[in-house]
Amino acid sequence: MLTSCAPGKSGGLALYTVRDAMNEDARGTLKQVADAGYKNIEAAGYVDGKFYNMDPADFKAMLNELKLKPVSTHQGTVTMENADAMMADVKEAGFEYFVIPVPPMGMFTFDQATMTLGMNGTVEELAEILTTLGTKAEANGLKLLYHNHDFEYKKNEDGITPIDYLLENTDPKFVNFQMDLYWVTKAGADPVAYFEKYPGRFKEWHVKDMDEQGRFAPVGTGSVDFKRILTEKEMSGMKYYFVEQDQTFNMEPLEAIKVSHKGLEEIGFK
Repeated sequence: MLTSCAPGKSGGLALYTVRDAMNEDARGTLKQVADAGYKNIEAAGYVDGKFYNMDPADFKAMLNELKLKPVSTHQGTVTMENADAMMADVKEAGFEYFVIPVPPMGMFTFDQATMTLGMNGTVEELAEILTTLGTKAEANGLKLLYHNHDFEYKKNEDGITPIDYLLENTDPKFVNFQMDLYWVTKAGADPVAYFEKYPGRFKEWHVKDMDEQGRFAPVGTGSVDFKRILTEKEMSGMKYYFVEQDQTFNMEPLEAIKVSHKGLEEIGFK
């Protein structure tokens, strides 16, 4: 915890929520994130060795000025060839967690017509890739996490539930998980049941609510039972959590993050 944070600052924000604003004015957007009460951030804007068009050291310095702590970053463009260089940049920027946001290296699929997410290849191949990347991360002083959507919590055509296979066939020394509570709920699975079955494996959460139409919603305004989930945070292994809202429908993202922060406090997130 940052001792320099102002009283009342809590929780984290996944900057994917405010990605358009970050691309337009990173410093101004981060200032608004800090002013909204957040103390931790997760990045999702790494391109060509830079975070939001800033060298890693410069990005770290900006966050420090704004009293925001870099905790994790989504690194969707990782490959076996660029992993070491990318991890060096992630480390230099001050992050602790290197997050794989979708099956990497061309394995992720998205059908725009049906809005269906999925993957090419096999879960065995994905587990091997994550293990290799996790070993590299550990060697670079980082911790690797895999972030889920809904398809990992549903049985595939071979009758395998991908997340179960990944949990059972990766070493927690090298590979752990960032549970997206919205997508788990969307898949019809129970987060708490997974905490009970695989305790300690879910080091981070994405806290994202669901409206009555099944869409993304600000925290505390939807149907996800966060209070029940939160009571089992120690069992889950959760060290950090981040508000994320992929799309906002009735308000601007920078307004939605304020609503979500208020919701965090009302639910009891610290």
